[in-house]
Amino acid sequence: MESFFELLGIGAFVGVLSGFFGIGGGTILVPLLLLLGYETKKAIGISIVLMVFASIYGSYLNSKKGTLDVKMVSMIGMGGFLGAFSSGYVASYLPSRFLEIVFFLFVSFALARLFTSSHAQNLQEKQVSGVVLFLVGTVIGFFSMLIGVGGSVVLVPLLVGFLHIELKKATSAGLFFVVFSSVSGLVSHALNGHIDYETGFVVGVASLAGVYLGIHIKHILSNAVSKRILLFFYLSVLIYLAKRIFF
Repeated sequence: MESFFELLGIGAFVGVLSGFFGIGGGTILVPLLLLLGYETKKAIGISIVLMVFASIYGSYLNSKKGTLDVKMVSMIGMGGFLGAFSSGYVASYLPSRFLEIVFFLFVSFALARLFTSSHAQNLQEKQVSGVVLFLVGTVIGFFSMLIGVGGSVVLVPLLVGFLHIELKKATSAGLFFVVFSSVSGLVSHALNGHIDYETGFVVGVASLAGVYLGIHIKHILSNAVSKRILLFFYLSVLIYLAKRIFF
């Protein structure tokens, strides 16, 4: 297994991507931990701990920069909390390979949705009822915590592609959503013995510096550049997962 300093480096690296893309970090951290030899459920538990750290601090920074719509995401987040809470129980009865395949399909959908989405800055934002937002959050929260990701890898493309939310606001919303789903998922997975607290704490604390840098970079770059980078990131994760699962 890796050393303490390697864990710090991994945490900081994942934090940068978390802050920049508005994701919890599980999309990157779970494959990295699998590559380093961690068992899938243990990797998911460590990932959830990092997401708690990264999402809370990142949301605070996004709020200060004025890109976080707290009212809208709170409805989605409350649904996410409800959906995520039951995920730990379900994960206990599913084989690791099945979870890896679900994770692959999860990222595939996100990539396809983002690739086909319109440029949100050229369209008027759509208004959706709180009930619909709550139900969307419930589904995403359950599905995401089941496989150890924050949910924003699906939420951000949906906000951009369907509600025409500007990309920087969408990534800020995605990270705030992770606060709800990751805290709930942490409780659920902890009750089922899936959490490696020591490793999770190390990568979680290390991620804070990375989150700060990632959010700073996000607000410097244009939406067009950010979107191209996001597509490349999703594609890279997808290629690795396909190689691991099917070859």
